[in-house]
Amino acid sequence: MDDEGAAARAGGRLPGDPVPDPGLGDEEPPAGPPPRGRTAYGRVFVHALPVLLIVVAILYDISTPRYFTAGPLYTAAPLIAAPLYSRRGTALTGVAVVVSVIGLQLGKGVIHYVDSLTELITIATVAVLAVLVNGMVRRSSERLVSVREIAEAAQRAVLPQPAERIAGFEIAVCYEAAQADAFIGGDLYAVQDSARGVRLIVGDVRGKGMGAVAAVAVVIGAFREAAEQEATLEAVAQRLERALAREGTRRDGLDAFEGFTTAVLAELPHGDGTVRIVNRGHPPPLLLYADGTLGALPARESALPLGMGELGVWPDRAEEVAFPDGATLLLYTDGLTEARDAAGEFYDPQARLAGRVFRHPATLLDTLAEDVRRHSGGGMADDMALLAVRRPRHGDHDHCHEP
Repeated sequence: MDDEGAAARAGGRLPGDPVPDPGLGDEEPPAGPPPRGRTAYGRVFVHALPVLLIVVAILYDISTPRYFTAGPLYTAAPLIAAPLYSRRGTALTGVAVVVSVIGLQLGKGVIHYVDSLTELITIATVAVLAVLVNGMVRRSSERLVSVREIAEAAQRAVLPQPAERIAGFEIAVCYEAAQADAFIGGDLYAVQDSARGVRLIVGDVRGKGMGAVAAVAVVIGAFREAAEQEATLEAVAQRLERALAREGTRRDGLDAFEGFTTAVLAELPHGDGTVRIVNRGHPPPLLLYADGTLGALPARESALPLGMGELGVWPDRAEEVAFPDGATLLLYTDGLTEARDAAGEFYDPQARLAGRVFRHPATLLDTLAEDVRRHSGGGMADDMALLAVRRPRHGDHDHCHEP
């Protein structure tokens, strides 16, 4: 199978998954393994540092007069080994240090001196403490792994990965957390097939923390139910409005429930080359055509975000545009457009994507996520959720799966 078929199997990417080199469009990456960078050599050097310190200390003691000592080097070796090695490796490092010092002191004939004995006791004490530190580090690492596993499970429960293909459409999602080692925040996405078409939502809950995660769970739960039951996309939006209002009252105040949620809802009718969109105060979707042209789909009439219905009531109106074969619909949160470079310039997805062709939505999202990361220097200010849907052209499906 070709690279395009591999991308089709990937479907999407979640935090923690490997990020491929985006390249340009669908150009294949260079063959062969990636070059080994300075980071890899740095890790090897740090891991070997305790052994190097012991060797250097022994050579120093051998080549200097008997009253000279390399005590600081011996002391540093087990301390550096503690966070790097296993408990057994740390203990062996400590034993090696103590045995080396005893042997060298015996060879120089200074082991009976008070200074030498004090040095030996100090080094032995540090070696024991290094083993204790290693145990604490290992327990902390195990707790961190447990927390990460729980966070991953929570993300997949609240934001489950959609199928790669739904009702003939190719689907991909991507979630990039601004906070290091975070897996989920206030951004959301969902895809639901229904009798009236494939319905999508991408949204951004105001606020951070567990309150925002709770709001995400409520919005997605209400969306999935409404997408199955409501006859129109407008009715789905109204159902979400009522769900947020009801949950806000239950949580003793709007601020306790993070206030409001910006969202864009889309509907792809079965067998119809159109897309219907309801925008509730969210960045406009982008439509990437098969020839590389690109257009934004801004709302003709502005509307308040979900959860702010008490400030005004007016009917939602879905806007319909053509969604031809080979085109890709891109929904995103403002973490994409608010990413800044060192000069403070915002990321412009229209300018970055114009003229580029992506044969699968997973390729588009991987490229986009990597480009944003480079633009911001890896320091994104807000979470970013991306959802891309492509309407395949006739014959695309068979081509992607040919051997």
